[in-house]
Amino acid sequence: MPEKNVFVLGLDEANLPTLHDIPDAASLRFHPLLTVDELQGGEVSVAELLEKAQAVLDAFDGSIDAIVGYWDFPVSTLVPILSERYGTRSTGLESVVKCEHKYWSRLEQQKVTDRHPRFGRVDLEAEDPRPPEGVRFPMWLKPALAYSSELAFGVKNEEEFRTAVAEIREGISRVGRPFEYILDRLDLPPEMDGVGGEVCLAEEEMSGVQVAVEGYVHEGHVTVYGVLDSINYPGSSCFLRHQYPSTLPEPVIKQLHEVTERVMRQIGFASATFSVEYFYDPQTSEISLLEINPRHSQSHAELFQYVDGVPNHHSMVRLALGDDPRIPHRAGEYATAAKWYHRWFADGVVHDVPTPDDLRRIEREIPGIRVDVVPVEGERLSEMSGQDSYSYELAHIFTGGDDEQDLRDKYDRCVAALGLTFDETTPGGRDEKNA
Repeated sequence: MPEKNVFVLGLDEANLPTLHDIPDAASLRFHPLLTVDELQGGEVSVAELLEKAQAVLDAFDGSIDAIVGYWDFPVSTLVPILSERYGTRSTGLESVVKCEHKYWSRLEQQKVTDRHPRFGRVDLEAEDPRPPEGVRFPMWLKPALAYSSELAFGVKNEEEFRTAVAEIREGISRVGRPFEYILDRLDLPPEMDGVGGEVCLAEEEMSGVQVAVEGYVHEGHVTVYGVLDSINYPGSSCFLRHQYPSTLPEPVIKQLHEVTERVMRQIGFASATFSVEYFYDPQTSEISLLEINPRHSQSHAELFQYVDGVPNHHSMVRLALGDDPRIPHRAGEYATAAKWYHRWFADGVVHDVPTPDDLRRIEREIPGIRVDVVPVEGERLSEMSGQDSYSYELAHIFTGGDDEQDLRDKYDRCVAALGLTFDETTPGGRDEKNA
């Protein structure tokens, strides 16, 4: 049987091993299609990226069997455009944009569920922008389009609101302006007339435990294959870890499944993976939808591999090839797994960054871990790209274990073994609660 060619937008070294770990990977050949730097560096030009990608695909001497990606915009929107052009399977562009554009997504969500916060648009062109009517403090301000939590700010009063608006005004065009190219390709509904891509969304703060739901749509059926808990650093909005499987009560898991299925059907999603983020309030037992991502989370690949025996990349690739995307259940080596975010809440220059050989040694010495270090030797943390508004990521540490304590022990041993040091540190960092 000839190999099938799978083109991966933004294929990176961190995800290549888990791609090769999916079942029947020996019959697949993975090809990089544009680099992560090309796709996410500076203000991107979607038209130029499409032209570059098409040049690579047109020059390829072989079958183009699948085009996939696991990153946010512009990758999420390039996949359906290229898939339509080259006859491969994907969900439609409009369904992706209904997920990616946070304001349009809220408009769609409220048609089928009330499990979302009060929200509205902030007029960035106004001389004195104000919170939307009916949206109360504390609230979050965020661009309708952004990478991760870039330019997302929690604000408690008018003064913090004005400061956040100023920062969003300055940086919103980096992703918002290129997104206009995508919106121009769609027949937008009346409620989206004049909205555009450079939109600031305000929504009331949600409280409780953060939860991620992963799934896919195949042959018209919405399937949820995993629910993960997201735990923050104490007193902070920054992730400490994602843990799989979720420890929430079964009735809550059922609620998450039901709301996810309704929303994904409303959006018209098809033949692709997704992840939906929620808050669960233990005091009220209520869930509230945070956001929808039109791709699975590559951050969770190792977690599914540790617990279920197969990385979640499996579903993405199988859907694109038209095959059965089902993931095994609890067939992995460990009962639980986590992705930890080793962060620094102050600026500084990082030193003693471990070499690849150092990392391989640490992984041998601590069974059931994998480590990706984010900064390079001598890098100033504030100059790293793609960071949230309150912290800097030093390393991503994946752990598999028998229970939560086992996960914690492995994480602590790994942080100590990394031995990162800093100089020129600015005390207090960007999050006063972590000073």
